[in-house]
Amino acid sequence: MIRISSQQIFNGGINRLQNLNSQINNTQEQISTGKKVNKPSDDPVAAARILKLDQEVQRIETYKRNATLATNRLELEEGALSSATDILQRVRELTVQAGNGALSNNDRASLAAELRQRLDQLADVANTKDASGEHIFSGYQGETAAFGKNVSGSWVYQGDEGQRQLEIDDGVTVAISDHGKGIFSDVASAEPTFITSADPANASGAQITTGAVEDQALFNDFYAGNKKDLVVEFQGGNYYVRERGVALDTTDSTTWLDTGTFNSGDPIVFQGARFEVIGDPQEGDRFNLQTAEKQSVFNTIEKIIYGLENDLRGPDAQTYQEMIANSLTNLDNAQESILLTQTDLGGRMNAVESTQQFLEDSGLYSKKIRSELEDLDYAEAISNLSFQSFVLQAAQQSFAQVSRLSLFDRL
Repeated sequence: MIRISSQQIFNGGINRLQNLNSQINNTQEQISTGKKVNKPSDDPVAAARILKLDQEVQRIETYKRNATLATNRLELEEGALSSATDILQRVRELTVQAGNGALSNNDRASLAAELRQRLDQLADVANTKDASGEHIFSGYQGETAAFGKNVSGSWVYQGDEGQRQLEIDDGVTVAISDHGKGIFSDVASAEPTFITSADPANASGAQITTGAVEDQALFNDFYAGNKKDLVVEFQGGNYYVRERGVALDTTDSTTWLDTGTFNSGDPIVFQGARFEVIGDPQEGDRFNLQTAEKQSVFNTIEKIIYGLENDLRGPDAQTYQEMIANSLTNLDNAQESILLTQTDLGGRMNAVESTQQFLEDSGLYSKKIRSELEDLDYAEAISNLSFQSFVLQAAQQSFAQVSRLSLFDRL
């Protein structure tokens, strides 16, 4: 015979009531949160899977934000390049007009004035900033404007050759920038040319003009034989043209290639290259002539303006017409450079779009599985709560009756 004490009856009844009350509390918590797993003890296996799915959803959301950022940056660059193409198209139209031999000096001055405006517009486009205020064509030097004017007033590239990358999925990165040097500066030139600049260490504020090739055949012969950069140095009221890296000795003619008396604004012509130095150069001031087979689109436009503002038309207009023809080719090359970048941009934008769609699908799938594990069926939960409340009430009534039972009642 098993003997059950009154203490055991009371303990068993209380434990049963506590268990029923705990079940009701859990069900009420599920209804209030809308989740059937609120703590690991509710369903350890489901809780572990939900945790992994939460991490997966967070990973996907991070990559989706990166993909959106990449899209915004690429669309901003695409818009800037489209604007640059429109500007260059107008510059080309003006250059064609400049080739008209019937133009008056006033006509050429008017064309030069508009070209200067277009040049400034192009610089504004090349210095486009993103939403965070960084210049998109400066490579890694986002805080520095891609293009700025040097001491001679010519537009030069100031950034680096970095290309920013952004990860948009595990192991998937996309370039979200292109440096301006590759787009606007390293443009093939129709003929060998030169780029002028004043040495930053000069003591005076004298400037050198953009200049132009006055005799292309002569310059080509010189360039083919040397391909060296030149320096124009001032000593004793004279200018000396020498090769870069060769120390000037005015008493030794082997240290310089050409010399002459300097007069501010007078053309200096050497081996087919023509330019002017304006101002009052001090002793030792230097100006650089960099020979090149490439030149920036800014330098191309500056040379067109130089040709319009300085009458390069010889008796047969040969020099002027060569300048116009070469400039048109250079403008076409610049537009081709932009087009190639736009084509590459389109491929990157398509890749980002495809990745965005994949991330969207993956996110929806992960959320669907998580919802199946986590989300509460309200109808079922409310039915369970009603049943549990009924069972608790019955247990309470039963315990109340049992707790009053005593052998003294039977005596």
